[in-house]
Amino acid sequence: MLSMSKSTKRRETDVMKLMMSDYEVFLTDETKASDLDVKFNGPKDTPYEGGSWKIHVTMPKDYPFKSPSIGFVNRIYHPNVDEMYCCFLYRKVPLPTNSCCTWQQTQLPPRSGSVCLDVINQTWSPMFATELINIFDLFIPQLLRYPNPTDPLNGEAASLLMKDAESFDEKVKEYVQKYASQLIEMGNEAEDSEVSDMSDIE
Repeated sequence: MLSMSKSTKRRETDVMKLMMSDYEVFLTDETKASDLDVKFNGPKDTPYEGGSWKIHVTMPKDYPFKSPSIGFVNRIYHPNVDEMYCCFLYRKVPLPTNSCCTWQQTQLPPRSGSVCLDVINQTWSPMFATELINIFDLFIPQLLRYPNPTDPLNGEAASLLMKDAESFDEKVKEYVQKYASQLIEMGNEAEDSEVSDMSDIE
């Protein structure tokens, strides 16, 4: 098993690769590389196309032998994504001793987004050099292209997909329009306030 130092180095290496990619990444805790937000755009030729989501990633201490937890901060309609997810708002506040700033974390009311861990673990394999960036290059695009209604976290979405795929696609597009069509600015307080809207779609 990886030692603590090797595990930490692996986390930092994977986060660095992600930050050097085309994805927009925001470290929610600048003192460690285990919590971050990543901007993700819906894959083309799916009902999620045109949407932008802020995805929160938490990497466990025994990463990569344990898969990271991921959650959609703004709402998404998907059988394998929970509608209730505890998210956090990060504000930049000045330190009293000097002119530097730090990030202050405030928990927001539960809202959309944790992804089914069983679904993640089916594809996560540290023995085959699975890296954090693969979550965004491969796993999430596949998850949105091929939802699995037989292992749901959102029973309503799973039921609708199985009964009426066309109506499911329309519902997805409604969510995209209402919750994922705004400009996502990583670490921006105003944007976080906007995506926390929990009003229902009629």
